[in-house]
Amino acid sequence: MKNFLDSDFVLQSETAKKLYHEHAKSLPIIDYHCHLDPKMIAEDYRFDNLGELWLGGDHYKWRAMRTNGIDEKYITGEASFREKFEKWAETVPYTMRNPLYHWTHLELKTGFGIEKLLKPETADEIYEECTAKLRTPEYSAQNLMRRYKVEVVCTTDDPIDSLEHHIALKKEGFEIKVLPTWRPDRAMAVENPEIFKNYVEKLSEVAGVSIRVFDDFVAALRKRHDFFASVGCKLSDHGFEEFYSDNYSTSEINSIFEKILSGKKLENFEIRKFKSAMLYEGAIMDWEKGWTQQFHYGVIRNNNTRLFRKLGPDAGFDSISDPTVAKSMAKFFDRLDVDNKLTKTIIYNLNPRDNEMLATMVGNFQDGSIAGKIQFGSGWWFLDQKSGMEAQLNSLSNLGLLSRFVGMLTDSRSFISYPRHEYFRRILCNLIGNDVEQGLLPESEIHFLGNLVENVSYYNAKKFFEF
Repeated sequence: MKNFLDSDFVLQSETAKKLYHEHAKSLPIIDYHCHLDPKMIAEDYRFDNLGELWLGGDHYKWRAMRTNGIDEKYITGEASFREKFEKWAETVPYTMRNPLYHWTHLELKTGFGIEKLLKPETADEIYEECTAKLRTPEYSAQNLMRRYKVEVVCTTDDPIDSLEHHIALKKEGFEIKVLPTWRPDRAMAVENPEIFKNYVEKLSEVAGVSIRVFDDFVAALRKRHDFFASVGCKLSDHGFEEFYSDNYSTSEINSIFEKILSGKKLENFEIRKFKSAMLYEGAIMDWEKGWTQQFHYGVIRNNNTRLFRKLGPDAGFDSISDPTVAKSMAKFFDRLDVDNKLTKTIIYNLNPRDNEMLATMVGNFQDGSIAGKIQFGSGWWFLDQKSGMEAQLNSLSNLGLLSRFVGMLTDSRSFISYPRHEYFRRILCNLIGNDVEQGLLPESEIHFLGNLVENVSYYNAKKFFEF
């Protein structure tokens, strides 16, 4: 019987152990998609206690706690972080077979050197030990990143963001690259005319462009896009339920934009046409600069109206959606490819039903210009767990080239989520190692397989994004 979370955690064969310990374990981390707050990095934020670090904004934990019957007071409510931590410790034993159980104990072990299991009986001891460490300079935000050998992080930023903290970090010479990512979701959110009009006004102000017609809107976004590039941005990102590729004309989009600014609510077909135009215009900007565009699709957000009104977005009330996207996705990428303006692309699905569809879709638009130009992204959000990552890796391997994959990311708001990279690397090595042990891959090619593990864990991303 194997011991829980020992040095060979997840690794089920001697070959898997060799691949992980000799090729993957010591590599730096490139976290090319996350939701860290750049202000906290720039100010080298110090967390007051373990409850704040773990429970300040983690909707994964919040969902589990609600499911375990914990009152909202101890989740997002007025209880102290000490009390919230105690309720989390009470919940942890009930998360067995949920990835939270693995993540929690990986973070305790790699971040704090604690190998005890978190449960009510150990909660006080673990809280005190971790909190004492967090109050030392060695556990500041920047030093937590150094602890995990982070080399690059790409945050998620709105076009109107000042990027002042990215600029400050570069000026002070912080050795870890902290780069912005262009996330124009609010520039496409035309469902509510009043909110959208307010956004247009803010964009006009920061871009210094008077916005009266759609071309002005695009020009203002382009100016901000140029600014992001000047600060080191190399990626864009979109989060939506489905792809948009409806046919539209210039006159239609001009009329739709005019209608929005007049405060009138759009019909559904108008919303789709506008989003289709915006996706295309944004993709052209990315192609012009050689950026990588990312698409996270398949989420249905804020499903609980009562608690959305009380707590707002990103509070743990989102789930997997099931849109039929293959035709619209293909049409969107084909529209760009016909114009020879399709840049490097990563597509992340949230519904595992789409694994094989997406793995074949990316093959449609590879053109030999860049290895792995169109990527099937790693398991995202609800698929960011052992079986979800294995399924993504297997679909990609069966229908594409695993060897050209750009690997893992945290997609996290936490400064201690980096063990997710370790988790991914162990899972990757285990899959390949088991194939060798079963005679499905040649043991004589172990050197090549070791290089494959290194590339997927680190080097492919470094080369692909030109970091």
